[in-house]
Amino acid sequence: MIKIAIVGAAGRMGQALTRCVRQFPGLEVVAAVEAATSPAMGKDPGVVAGAGETGLRITSDLAAAVQAADVAIDFSFHENVPQTARLAARHGRGLVIGTTGLTPEERATVEQAAKTVPIMWAPNMSLGVNLLFALTQRAAAALGLDYDAEIVEIHHRLKKDAPSGTALRLAESVAAGRGQDLKAVAVYGREGLVGERPHGEIGVHAVRGGDVVGDHTVMFATEGERIELTHKATSRDTLARGALRAALWVPGRKPGLYDMQDVLGLR
Repeated sequence: MIKIAIVGAAGRMGQALTRCVRQFPGLEVVAAVEAATSPAMGKDPGVVAGAGETGLRITSDLAAAVQAADVAIDFSFHENVPQTARLAARHGRGLVIGTTGLTPEERATVEQAAKTVPIMWAPNMSLGVNLLFALTQRAAAALGLDYDAEIVEIHHRLKKDAPSGTALRLAESVAAGRGQDLKAVAVYGREGLVGERPHGEIGVHAVRGGDVVGDHTVMFATEGERIELTHKATSRDTLARGALRAALWVPGRKPGLYDMQDVLGLR
């Protein structure tokens, strides 16, 4: 039995993890963590998630939670991730990160921790989206620079970062397929008299509204035709099941930074 700690237990994804973990008999939740100011502090995470009592209580003691688990799953806030990574490295625990919006400094802390323990970090945990990453790179490689590449993502009004981590990963997939440096060719939204579209540009656009879980479309357009690859998520449970599958995969792996392509054998 693999013991897991859920970091960000009262959030949307934390609740989804609590609901879905019962579908994975090889996993056991042993700790649930939230910010000390959370209204859910001291409550049963199962009750918060609408999944019934678990006998646990949500705490703010991240260190104790990581130490008690074999694998921590972090869906909290980007500022919290470095501390989770440092604690995982200190105690020799595996880590699954689904939090997006990390700064370069925060990413560096995760990469440093991955030298000591296995860390599975992905902007999106769903099987469908990870297939989309692979298909996007293959399509970009086949179509080349003669096809204009544009990425559009839609998320709920409460999402804090833009563009989404998934959209950025899709842009990286396009660039990798075409042999480009994404930083040199990416444009994030357009406004004003921007002129003609530069050859080889990769456009990324974020839309926010309502309760959309996550829609992502990659468009390749040229003279006379347009190809669109689209994934639409209708439930966070899909993402939660992917993260839990990753929690089963991580134990026993060598130290390193992995993603869902590794978990699903798509690399």
